[in-house]
Amino acid sequence: MHSVRRDLGMLRDRRFALLLAVRTISVLGSGFAPVALAFGVLALPGSTATTLSVVLTAEALPMVAFMLVGGVIADRLPRHRVMMAGEGLNAAAYLSLAAMMLTGWAPVPALVTAAAVSGVATAIFFPALTGIVPDVVPTERLQTANALLGLGTNISRVAGLVLSGGAVVLLGAGWSLAVSGAMFAVAATMVTALRLTPAERAAAERHSVLADLREGWREFASRQWLWVVVAQFSILVMAVQAAHGVLGPLVAKESLGGAPAWSAVLAGEAVGMIAGILVTLRLRPRRPILVATLLTLPTALPYLLLGSSAPLWAVVAAAVVMGICFDVFGVLWNTTMQREVPPEALSRVSSYDALGSLMFGPIGLLVAGPVAIAIGPRPALLACAVIVAGVSLLALLSPGVRGLRAPVEETVEEPVAAAPDGTPAEAGA
Repeated sequence: MHSVRRDLGMLRDRRFALLLAVRTISVLGSGFAPVALAFGVLALPGSTATTLSVVLTAEALPMVAFMLVGGVIADRLPRHRVMMAGEGLNAAAYLSLAAMMLTGWAPVPALVTAAAVSGVATAIFFPALTGIVPDVVPTERLQTANALLGLGTNISRVAGLVLSGGAVVLLGAGWSLAVSGAMFAVAATMVTALRLTPAERAAAERHSVLADLREGWREFASRQWLWVVVAQFSILVMAVQAAHGVLGPLVAKESLGGAPAWSAVLAGEAVGMIAGILVTLRLRPRRPILVATLLTLPTALPYLLLGSSAPLWAVVAAAVVMGICFDVFGVLWNTTMQREVPPEALSRVSSYDALGSLMFGPIGLLVAGPVAIAIGPRPALLACAVIVAGVSLLALLSPGVRGLRAPVEETVEEPVAAAPDGTPAEAGA
């Protein structure tokens, strides 16, 4: 039995506690950024919705384009230093945006450049984050570590989104962006203390970038469960982006009461995200990818209910279920990747995962509006629900998805203690 005492005992490990603090502060900064950036850009003289689209696209495209390169870098260099570089670039980008907003000098090319730097920073940071967890905690603690990281991430994300609205009203978009940049700078400074032993960060034999990418692709493609679920998510995310970004707000505006109703749906999802992490602290499935894939089926519920003219309370309840399912999926998925993929290739494999899962998302946003005009937002939402459920069922046909088993974890009665050098050690071992 995995007790709460044992789970929270991981916080006594200095390095894991530091990683959790870095991630929590970084996500809090990320939570401030979108609201402040959107309202800051729209408030500029002569700015339009097109201006905001250009700036946001300038951030999104480099993130996708550099994701694979970020994976190569994180597998070649000490991952805590790569994370520091990513956080530092994000700090520079958002402090530059803040300066533009506060001074009033904000030409579009300068905004686009700063946004692009932020996109590159994200592409550098995330593969290193996925890869560093097994460097910091032992294998049998990976799921608990991912759950605690997810709990801190979700709480910070919700807090950032809530606080950012008030900060923009009270301080203005410029100062809110400065707060975001300062949080990234703090995270970059803190991660310098996350020193890994030479054995943990030993670099693999040096090859060209293309050779490293080919090796990462071989690791990715050789695992059926991995590429099947990534293919599933490439379509699933496209449908979710269309439903969450365009179609859901349209239905909320037309018949559910507008922005407050859609905020209630998002709040329900946020509650589910936090509850889902608490579930993963207890859940230890023998077939983690099978359970994770099964949990993607209920994520179609909010779209099915919205498309069927269900009452708001039912949609909010379904959003809670969606949040739980997605978060349990995320923890099981990351833990399985960290267990099954060799450490020296983990960041590259995670970059292929991120690229494949997200690459069709912008298409969902792009086609959602025209489809809503052509057939109506409710039928379009029903179509999204069918797509989500359909690709999930197809993924379940894969023997690799159904058959992958987790290793039997050791039974440990006492919580993790921290050795004098900060490395995790079992009490009484």
